[in-house]
Amino acid sequence: MKPQIKALAYSMMLAGVLTLAACNSDSKTATPATPDPAAATPAAPTNNTTPSPAPTAASPTTAPAPSSAPTAAAGSEDTSKQLKELLEQAKQGKIPGIKYAAHTALIDEVEKDWGKADKQDSAGKGFVYATYSKKNAVLGFNKGMLIFDVRSNDPALHKLTLQQIEQTLGKPADIKLNGDDTIYIFKANDQFQLKFIIPKSTGKVDHISVFSPQDSVNLMAE
Repeated sequence: MKPQIKALAYSMMLAGVLTLAACNSDSKTATPATPDPAAATPAAPTNNTTPSPAPTAASPTTAPAPSSAPTAAAGSEDTSKQLKELLEQAKQGKIPGIKYAAHTALIDEVEKDWGKADKQDSAGKGFVYATYSKKNAVLGFNKGMLIFDVRSNDPALHKLTLQQIEQTLGKPADIKLNGDDTIYIFKANDQFQLKFIIPKSTGKVDHISVFSPQDSVNLMAE
């Protein structure tokens, strides 16, 4: 082989070796790429739905206050029934709770049953009123010992007003004054009157009276 060709071939081989060595050196000294933390971390899932507001606790429904209408109606019915009963008893000369009737009973009978009265008050002209406190009763009798007036001050009567009385019994046949008391007189029948005595100070019934006018001639006190 000619010396020129050998030198050229040798030069080419040397260049190839140098090139290969340079590539290996670059490969060893190259810094490996550092992974991006952001890329390594999985992305949080995106929720495009707007979160619903937390449910609001329902306000407890307030129960409607019980109406007082039924109670008032029941009370009105009871009062009306009470007044009608008073009128029915008055037609017999009697008052509920007192078994002795005006025009027929004698005070002697009462004393034998109830004993002596707690007190007796003269009303003039021979008329006397006997008080029996435990019975809530006052009995008026004449000279012949005949009872002409039966009165009761039972506490059950004290709630009655003129308005309630008139709503059930209508307007009184007559009205009289006795001091600060107003006496409202209703005709039970031809024999008896039913009276409601209402003091000005209370506006409610103090006592009632079943009265026999024909047995109380010239009676001055009510």
